[in-house]
Amino acid sequence: MTIGSVYLESIIKRFKDYKNLGDKTFEQLSPEDFHYHPNAETNSIAIIIKHMHGNMLSRWTNFLTEDGEKEWRQRDGEFEAQKLTQNELMDLWNQGWDTLLQTVQSLSEDDLLKTVTIRSQPLTVIDAINRQLMHYSYHVGQIVFLGVSLKGAQWGSLSIPKGNSQTYTQSLQQKK
Repeated sequence: MTIGSVYLESIIKRFKDYKNLGDKTFEQLSPEDFHYHPNAETNSIAIIIKHMHGNMLSRWTNFLTEDGEKEWRQRDGEFEAQKLTQNELMDLWNQGWDTLLQTVQSLSEDDLLKTVTIRSQPLTVIDAINRQLMHYSYHVGQIVFLGVSLKGAQWGSLSIPKGNSQTYTQSLQQKK
């Protein structure tokens, strides 16, 4: 194994982990929950999904050959409320992630030190990937937080539930 192949394998796993956190959050929500926002400055889950979809299509379409901020993208429109159905939102979510994952899975180790641009700013492929991982983890965190806030005591933990750290660690040790 080379460091480049380890990096690509790791980054694909991490992107899939963040998608999974969103998926598990969505499973716990009602259709109305997707459009909830606590105040005028907060984006709803629906708006975050629309924004991530637009960003993913723009960044990952022709990733190695075109600027990541496409002329056809309407970023400001991503933040306008629309009454999309849960199915429509899931289609956007999955299309964005599919575009991202197909692109990253198509990369070779030789691509990692190439230069790409985002808004005319040159970045190595590694830096561009890391930049997007940070961006998507930020938004998935917002989605999870909104889900937890909406569901309260009915929320099903996506990680180790409070008070169960020791039990969880012991179960891992027993699997060895």
